[in-house]
Amino acid sequence: MDRLQGKVAVITGGADGIGNAIANGMAHEGAHVFIGDISDKKGEAFARSLRDEGLKADFVHCDVAEDGDIRNLIETAIDKGGRLDILVNNAAIAIGGFPIHDMTDEQWTRLMTVNLTSVFRGCKYALPQMIEQGGGAIINMASAQGHVGLDGWTAYAGAKGAVMSMTRQMAVEFGPRNIRVNSISPGTINTPMNEKVIADLGDHVARAWVKMHPIGRIGEPREIAEAAIYLASDAAGFTTGIDLRVDGGLTAAPRYVPDLV
Repeated sequence: MDRLQGKVAVITGGADGIGNAIANGMAHEGAHVFIGDISDKKGEAFARSLRDEGLKADFVHCDVAEDGDIRNLIETAIDKGGRLDILVNNAAIAIGGFPIHDMTDEQWTRLMTVNLTSVFRGCKYALPQMIEQGGGAIINMASAQGHVGLDGWTAYAGAKGAVMSMTRQMAVEFGPRNIRVNSISPGTINTPMNEKVIADLGDHVARAWVKMHPIGRIGEPREIAEAAIYLASDAAGFTTGIDLRVDGGLTAAPRYVPDLV
């Protein structure tokens, strides 16, 4: 398939989880993917595996908490790829599971830097190139958590809500430049980040997550990747400023689903 043939894409947090699935899917659709991640070993191995398939992929070390790393990732993609068609601001961390009044300033700052400031920085460095070349697509990873409440995750929800607001604003501001900006709100997805949450908080969390999704399961990273590929492709040429909920019905349902008798 070639829905992204000839396009150059940057994906942050691309070594595993949702970012890995997005980079893999976009590479198989013909894009030259530039994978940014803090895990050099995983990232290098992943990029190499894609190249072994005859696909175009490069890994660039990127800690999205560092402004210089984000700038280097995007500049490398532009230098090697000759342009920048797609930016996926995907990298994030989960700090929560406890009341907001128990959160430290350090935890708050860390979460906001990785989950929100990194989106600002990614767009800051990508937009000039997209403006110069006459267009592009930006996809920001939001969350169902930005739509519905869940005890203990106020800061995470705040960051993701801000991502959605920024997305709408940029869609309006840069639409006349032929730059489309959208976000995706996944439900609970089977990722290493969520596996860590379960390890930290207990197996009961996993059981609760399943019950919260009317479709009866949590999602897989490839299902988010399909949404990202659509939003990055020409098929979504008239789609901008939306938040696409890929959440198994989570945000359409009551938070807690009672057992059926």
